[in-house]
Amino acid sequence: MPIFQRGPDADTPTADVSDTPEGTRSTWVSVAVNLALSTLQFAIGIFSHSQGLIADGLHSLTDLVSDAIVLVAGPQARKAADEGHPYGHHRFETAATLALGLLMLGVGLGMAGTAVVRLENPESIPEVHGVALVVAVVSLLAKEGLFRYMLSIAQRLRSTLLVANAWHARSDAASSLVVGIGIVGNLAGYPLLDPVAALIVGGMVAHMGFKFGWGALQDLMDRGADADEVAAILATLAATPGVRGVHDLRTRRLGDLLAVDAHLEVDGRLTVEVAHAITVDARARVMAGHPVLSVMTHLDPVG
Repeated sequence: MPIFQRGPDADTPTADVSDTPEGTRSTWVSVAVNLALSTLQFAIGIFSHSQGLIADGLHSLTDLVSDAIVLVAGPQARKAADEGHPYGHHRFETAATLALGLLMLGVGLGMAGTAVVRLENPESIPEVHGVALVVAVVSLLAKEGLFRYMLSIAQRLRSTLLVANAWHARSDAASSLVVGIGIVGNLAGYPLLDPVAALIVGGMVAHMGFKFGWGALQDLMDRGADADEVAAILATLAATPGVRGVHDLRTRRLGDLLAVDAHLEVDGRLTVEVAHAITVDARARVMAGHPVLSVMTHLDPVG
């Protein structure tokens, strides 16, 4: 049962966050933006008595934590395979994504709970100062620009962790929009809209945290590739000269890559040397055309 694993000289590069300095640079840009915004949002939120803006600042602060997770997870995920981790450390990135999801879920639920308490005591809701609206608009524009920048790099690097981090920035942009609407409502004489905005922001953060956390948990439980990717790998194996059929194809995720197991049917009259050459060819085709870390094959003689 030959096992083939991608090495440093494989046909195609791995989908690693650190294959290029772009991933690290984009994360440091996010750190700078989130640090500046969270400081500004907290300061002006307290000064202007806007619970929504303070909640938005807390959301930006969670982005700083997620940036730190990315900076730590990237180098760990690209560590070479060793005796204790023969498939490498790719799932470190998946575990970091799970941690990010749990963080967002906890922060979102906390924000929503605080807003509910404020809504239960509407007489204690103060009028918001107009400067809060200016900060909310600035935050919206900054976070939307950061999202587009980070997502373009994440998609080019095919990193689920960077994609999660980029969408966290987009959720901040959406929350800034909601907060801005709440502040406008408060200034127009509807004070309840500010804590309502904080409640909505908390729900958005919690929902996205659950989404990322659940997806990462499924990957840690050996979730396979989607049906389209499985069909594509099957077609690549079946098209290999000498392969008469493929069955029992299985996949499981290792970070952003896949581990593949398959039974290859070959002519039973072939020599071991020729049959082995067919498996080597099949492996090379899969590794070159798909995001695959390792290919394990079992030969079944037919005919």
